[in-house]
Amino acid sequence: MSLFWHRRDPRTRDNAGLAAAARDATAADPVVPVFVYDTDLFGTIGARQRAFLFRHVSALQRRYRDLGSDLVVRAGAPADVLSELADEYDAETVFYNEHYRAARRNRQRRVEKRLAAEGVETDGRTDLVLVDPGQLERSYPNHSQFHNDWEAAHKRGPYSEPDSEVLASISDGKVVPEPDVDIDLPPAGYQGARERFDDFLDTGITTYNDTRDDLGRAVEAPTRAVSRLSPYLATGAIGIREVWAGASDVYDAVHGSERRNVGKYRYELSWREQNYHLLYYNPDLAVSNYKSFPNEIAWRDDDAAFQAWVAGETGYPLVDAGMRQLNAEGYLHNRPRQVVASFLTKHLLVDWRRGARYFTKQLIDHDHASNHGGWQWTASTGTDSVDVRIFDPVSQAAKYDEDARYIREYVPELRDVPVGKIIDWPTLSRREREELAPSYSHPIVGRNEGYDRAQRVFEEALGKR
Repeated sequence: MSLFWHRRDPRTRDNAGLAAAARDATAADPVVPVFVYDTDLFGTIGARQRAFLFRHVSALQRRYRDLGSDLVVRAGAPADVLSELADEYDAETVFYNEHYRAARRNRQRRVEKRLAAEGVETDGRTDLVLVDPGQLERSYPNHSQFHNDWEAAHKRGPYSEPDSEVLASISDGKVVPEPDVDIDLPPAGYQGARERFDDFLDTGITTYNDTRDDLGRAVEAPTRAVSRLSPYLATGAIGIREVWAGASDVYDAVHGSERRNVGKYRYELSWREQNYHLLYYNPDLAVSNYKSFPNEIAWRDDDAAFQAWVAGETGYPLVDAGMRQLNAEGYLHNRPRQVVASFLTKHLLVDWRRGARYFTKQLIDHDHASNHGGWQWTASTGTDSVDVRIFDPVSQAAKYDEDARYIREYVPELRDVPVGKIIDWPTLSRREREELAPSYSHPIVGRNEGYDRAQRVFEEALGKR
């Protein structure tokens, strides 16, 4: 027999490691699927995402039972659990998918060392990404050059679900916990992910580039403006090869503006790939600046400003709408995601790591690579061709939420305020703001003051002043 160790991949379809285990298996020598509930590891992700992941695992267990097998669930350190199960089932090999977060890689090394000492082979596969980061150069000056190499690399299609006869006919009564959570979660499991993706392929992907930053449309038809697949990709409920293949099938079938729109969606997937590439070569991506600075960045230790940002009470409507969406839904549209991160790290000059930690706590689509790679890019400490990138929250609102539909959805204090006044709120006089919406916040930092201060601080850190 062999074991397949499910990690962050709660699915039977398009699972590279499971497919490899199944290819080596027979009805007489089948695969035993295993999930290890590691309290130390799962304690590092937010309660919301943890609850979502465990719902996926429950759905995975039901799928295995439909296939005449079961998912063996055990709690403990993976090295200990897998050693015990390998002995119990007389397993010769333990298959699994590679991971790139330092904590997960360390657990994997402990598993490999322990099993090797006991004469059990291990077999890890590339599953999280389309292109193994080790195939590419160690570093790239910008995304364009990364994309050129990544685009040229071979990308295989999705893996099939294993036949039921190569899965062990076992029964295990243990289940993962399904804790309560403070928000509504999307439908769990592969089926929920696939239905979400199919809806996007049918109704959204051929207009993706034209609508992805339209925040009004994101309110009216949130699953058509963008894919909303990130919670499923982050928890592994659907495989990246399956997503790439689905988008590519549409790309090959359409022409003109529709092909341009689909092409943009495929291009955006390469940003996720680059963030994994960064993490692969920089395991401290979550705690250390990727970019080297001649001088220290003069971050401000301002608890009051940080708490106003967290609560969505900064007096900048687009920033506050974004933070309130995050707090209420565990999800944040990409455009305001960039704006709120820029506002914290530039206008407020609060260290990006503090914002990244809060996102980790709140997001159901938290991805260790994408979260920290994205925060570093926005904070100008990561990979970017621009030395200091600052998103102006007023002009961003005017461009992407010109009718203030997104802002009004999440900031009810402003629903009766004229659109132009909402957009210009931080630049209005204090008296006018109090007359228009006395219950809404005044700006906690001046628009120009915050911009100019950030420019000065980063230029000093770069040695340009």
